[in-house]
Amino acid sequence: MVQRYDDPCAPTYVLCSDFHPFLIYKVDHPQIRLKKKKLVIMVDNKLLPKLSQNLLEILEDEEYYDITIEVGNDPNVKIFHAHMVILNYRSTYLRRILSTNKKKNDGTLTSIKLPNLLPEIFHIILKYIYGGKLSFEEYDISVIIKILTTANELGLQELIPFIESFLIKSKKDSIAQNFDLIYRMSFENNSFLELQKYCNDIISKEPNKIFNSPRFSSIPEKLLITIIQNDKLKMNEIQVWEHVIKWGLAQNPELSSDPRNYSKEDFNVLKNTLQQCIPFIRFHNLTSKEFSDNIIPYKKILPKELYKN
Repeated sequence: MVQRYDDPCAPTYVLCSDFHPFLIYKVDHPQIRLKKKKLVIMVDNKLLPKLSQNLLEILEDEEYYDITIEVGNDPNVKIFHAHMVILNYRSTYLRRILSTNKKKNDGTLTSIKLPNLLPEIFHIILKYIYGGKLSFEEYDISVIIKILTTANELGLQELIPFIESFLIKSKKDSIAQNFDLIYRMSFENNSFLELQKYCNDIISKEPNKIFNSPRFSSIPEKLLITIIQNDKLKMNEIQVWEHVIKWGLAQNPELSSDPRNYSKEDFNVLKNTLQQCIPFIRFHNLTSKEFSDNIIPYKKILPKELYKN
């Protein structure tokens, strides 16, 4: 594709994405013949490291900044100096904040607060905002996950697939060791689609990674539903039922593990807790004995129409 950047009646320079995204070619209008000998290189990758270095030096400059950013909560709070124009163009989240904190004409510095972010993670992100470079080799997976969630909050969408890809390709062992936490984090919003897919594939093959986790009882209802409605889940349906009951009881620790001891109110409490999960149990996959031994004791928590079916 060729795009013109000059007067239509004169020779012009165009950005030609079919050849190289960083090269600008000189052409004759209207034939648009490429003059390879008159190739003008406007940007060279070899020059970018110097630009990145200079921008990072601007970040460290203590004289020309025009905004202070207070990050964190007591006792972990740090003040950063920055430049509104860079923040405005690099982060959609910061742009929205700055739109309500216009630069003052009296020379007073603009100041914003980001109490929900960690100072040490924000510092890493801020260096990326200025220098355009980010390396994860020196960080463990817990720090990388914090960078990922902070990048998402700051609207740095270009970083998300980059970090997801790094995690999936280079941190498989770490993901396995922290699987339930990674799985839960990936479903906190719909920005981490690659991680969601990767975790779902693992869960399908090894569901006990989440069901046998000591933190299983604390997973959100939405995540539990996502797991049990997975048609590729390699687990007997009666086991799925048992884990759903286990999760429901964990949300109501006052309930006995033996339904024979339940009052009407106890059944109603458990029914209300599991009402969004039960429709995804495949009761037709159970044997008669499994249904009799495991489901009938809890029949009072089942919707009447479902039980009749």
